[in-house]
Amino acid sequence: MRLQRLLHPRSIAFVGGSECAIAIERTRALGFEGRIWAVNPRRPQLGGVPTVASVADIDGSPDAAFIALPRALTPDAVAALRALDCGGAVIYAAGFAETGDRGRQDALLAAADGMPLLGPNCYGFINTTSRAALWPDEHALAPVERGVALVTQSGNIGCNLTMMRRGLPVAALLTLGNQADVDIAAAVDAFADDPRITAIGLHIEGLRDPQAFAVAAARAQQAGKPVVALKTGRSPQGARIAMSHTASLAGEDRICEALFERYGVARVPTISALVETLKLLHFGGPTTGRRLVSLSCSGGEAALVADLAPAHGLSFPPFGEAAARGVAATLNDLVHIDNPLDYHTFIWNQAEALENTFAAAMAGGFDVAMLILDTPTHPAMKPDSWLLTARAWIAAQRRVGARAAVVATLPEGMPEGLAAELGAAGVAPLIGIEDALTALAATAAIGERHAQPVAPLPWAPGSGGDAGGMMLRESAAKALLATYGLAVPASAECGVKESAEVATRIGFPVVLKIADDRIAHKSDVGGVALGLRSADEVAAAAARMAGLGDRVLVERMVGGAVAELIVGVVRDPQFGFALLVGAGGVLAELITDSVTLLLPATREDIERAVKRLRIWTLIEGHRGRHGDPESVLGAIEAVVRFAESHRDRLLELDVNPLLALPDRAVAVDALIKLKPAD
Repeated sequence: MRLQRLLHPRSIAFVGGSECAIAIERTRALGFEGRIWAVNPRRPQLGGVPTVASVADIDGSPDAAFIALPRALTPDAVAALRALDCGGAVIYAAGFAETGDRGRQDALLAAADGMPLLGPNCYGFINTTSRAALWPDEHALAPVERGVALVTQSGNIGCNLTMMRRGLPVAALLTLGNQADVDIAAAVDAFADDPRITAIGLHIEGLRDPQAFAVAAARAQQAGKPVVALKTGRSPQGARIAMSHTASLAGEDRICEALFERYGVARVPTISALVETLKLLHFGGPTTGRRLVSLSCSGGEAALVADLAPAHGLSFPPFGEAAARGVAATLNDLVHIDNPLDYHTFIWNQAEALENTFAAAMAGGFDVAMLILDTPTHPAMKPDSWLLTARAWIAAQRRVGARAAVVATLPEGMPEGLAAELGAAGVAPLIGIEDALTALAATAAIGERHAQPVAPLPWAPGSGGDAGGMMLRESAAKALLATYGLAVPASAECGVKESAEVATRIGFPVVLKIADDRIAHKSDVGGVALGLRSADEVAAAAARMAGLGDRVLVERMVGGAVAELIVGVVRDPQFGFALLVGAGGVLAELITDSVTLLLPATREDIERAVKRLRIWTLIEGHRGRHGDPESVLGAIEAVVRFAESHRDRLLELDVNPLLALPDRAVAVDALIKLKPAD
């Protein structure tokens, strides 16, 4: 593994001044027992380690190095370490490509000559399993034998994460700076096979190489290593004019989310949700479903958690008959047996009674049992009764063997000692009801994806941009798609003056459209007339369009649609090809009802995705009307087949709308943009 020596060093060189002194002290405080070199020509010692004057004076081959020199001096130090066969280096200095100085960064990479580099503009890393802290600041991480890995592009966010007091064991924390060499993908790859790492948490501002990330994420899924991501910002994209609705709907962030979903990378919205999700994964791995049971001694907490759960795709199903009897037998008649369960305070401070109630509830066949409990940490309060309750929960979990968590509504309600005690028992100590539910949903999504075969790698975007792309005329686009199995209406392109005659031949009612490949959205400029029922109506409509162009498309009108869909493919310059399916027609960009998949995608992938659409209810059947789901799926597959056959040239494809009829699916408009043929 390329990063093995760097991330798990047995010897470290620190090159620089005060930052190195701090990093040496942090490494020694973790209990590092390997060799340390300190390099500084003007100081006799750094952090208590005698110095040598230059890198060339190091009498060995360091596994890792921390370089905190001015940027002008950094490349020479890197080259000298490379000459010693160093395993890799952290580059603390800023002022490279992140400030526009690409030449200086290229010189740095040339000096490294393949030696792994973290940074530049990088705070470094802490590996608590290897007792190494190439870290020039305070931190509160302690040595562990196993735990989660945290990877961030932000030194400050990394620093903040080291201050956690939430009961999450951290095995490694890695900051990447501007990712001149080691990037998010390389970090995931490095941790995927490490048995000491239980889960991987990512803070991502942008993916430098989505294809490499896909490879690493696939390896992580294959290894059963759960990954959670907090993504902010946007990766750079090639400039283009978005001719299609697909291109505007399937933006970089949506495609990135599709990449995450493809390999079971759970996306969370906040730092606290990232931490709580990792905690749930560390203490038990991905969950196996979304059916929860919640217990509290307050109806207010029960109602709150019940209100919040549906938005996360979680449920609190009622107890089965036998389970309800079992729970009721542990409580008095004043307690209403429901899920979430308010067990009241009749059994408060009674360890055996609490354990029996908790065990009966846990035995109800739910995927996760959660106890909502805030334990006092204020010095004026005694926590004994609350600790007794938490320990009764631990005892019940041990008796039943159920997946369990304790959720404090506020950070102040989870004492560090209790979090450690719960974690040692395999019970996740979670903080915040909203974050806990986010974590439960995220871990269930990971479990669902990990239960499926690992998806193939996405189609690469290929080289070159979309400059010089050619937009096909609508008639040509639909004729081409029809050869791949997509149903289209009878139509013919003709001059404006011939339109009435052509319409009579096709049969009324008809649709008339301007036929000009420079006009992508015809209806926006008055280039579409619907429901024309006579030759005179066609002639009048054609006359009105004459100012837009001299040719029109006459097409048989298709009526009776249950729903209108958009089906499109976009070629993203970073991520590759993405399929978008959603509510179409004039609603395409007005309502948020679409799904995005990276290609290739199987029929099962497509079906699973489209069933998340709100509009899919209309296709499956609503109020006596229904579409033909099989025909719609077949039409989407036809679009995918076309995209696969033309992916060396395809830039954009937009079928909008695809009409879902009771017995078939018909594409009544299509747009295709291709690169010129070689």
